[in-house]
Amino acid sequence: MQQNELPPADFRHVYEFSIRFGDIDSQGHVNNVKFLGYLEDARLEMLHGDPVRKGEQPVRGMVIARHEIDYRRPLLPTVYPIRVETWVTEARAASFKLAYEVRDDEQVFATATSTLVAFDVENNRLRRFTPHEREFIGRYLAPKE
Repeated sequence: MQQNELPPADFRHVYEFSIRFGDIDSQGHVNNVKFLGYLEDARLEMLHGDPVRKGEQPVRGMVIARHEIDYRRPLLPTVYPIRVETWVTEARAASFKLAYEVRDDEQVFATATSTLVAFDVENNRLRRFTPHEREFIGRYLAPKE
């Protein structure tokens, strides 16, 4: 871990995965488009449940309003797991921002942010978060610096 980087905090969701053969492009590193899939997998596990929560669906009807991704260095094939650490940087009444780091124990390969908004699927309109959703999102809210 580099000196200026913080270790994973309690408010971060950690999603681990292994690089698949099909993720590698002709230059011998993970194709940049595959990073979006890694972010999606981490986001879905965080927001829609994992085996630990046994089917609890903490949030429903989220729509992504914006994605930004910064590629820091090539991600080469490895046998070691890679992880996506995800946390909330800002929470409002009907939207929140997720931050991501795609990394291993020593380096960050990409950072990203997504803005998600609460959406009422049945009525096809934006909505506010429920108290349950606000509480869940608050678990991942990073402390202000």
